[in-house]
Amino acid sequence: MSMVRKLLSFMVLSMVVAPTWAQTYEKMVDSLDAATKMVEKFPEDVNLKLKKASWNLLLEQWDYAKSEYDKVLAIDPRNVAALYYRAYVNEKLHRYKFARKDYEEMLSIVPGDFNGQLGLALLLQKDLHYTEAMNRINRLVEQHPTNAVAFAARAGMEVERGMLDLAEYDFSEAMRLDPDNTDYIINRADVRIRMKHFDDARADLALAIKKGIPRPALSDLYARCQK
Repeated sequence: MSMVRKLLSFMVLSMVVAPTWAQTYEKMVDSLDAATKMVEKFPEDVNLKLKKASWNLLLEQWDYAKSEYDKVLAIDPRNVAALYYRAYVNEKLHRYKFARKDYEEMLSIVPGDFNGQLGLALLLQKDLHYTEAMNRINRLVEQHPTNAVAFAARAGMEVERGMLDLAEYDFSEAMRLDPDNTDYIINRADVRIRMKHFDDARADLALAIKKGIPRPALSDLYARCQK
């Protein structure tokens, strides 16, 4: 999974049902069953529908999640949460035009929302609208100059487009703002390897190990440093 996809997935899933990360698959299925029964009992309750949809999303049941968000929006067309998560689900279903429409509708309700702007920028990148995607992510970085996620997202987009010098700078900024995030360190190491800056890449890998990443997990990157 690319850096940009990983960032969006992490942000979405961490906002859905944050306390459930440690739950087993079976427990999540049980929670979904319980939520389904509550929705059947109170079919007009928007919060219950959102709760059920969140379990569908966590279990990667994209069609079921979309169906529930559709029902929420039929009751409350300006429900920001439903628009945001349905946009994410539509992207997973490769319905990029519908995902864009949901992000844009959400941003018409909450202009400037960080997550909505980031989601739309990453969607545009995935849908090959490179210029528009870069314009949007640049604006997001300008609006949030102390947000490491914004810099890391832009760096990931730059890597996908082969803009390695810019990506190295943006990952460096993300590391400055969030120095304990090992994903940023490892991704900068990857960029430096692509640029054949092997000594700098090894320094990043050593830093990642110092911050708790097991050396065997970095074996592929170390191997690439030898080429």
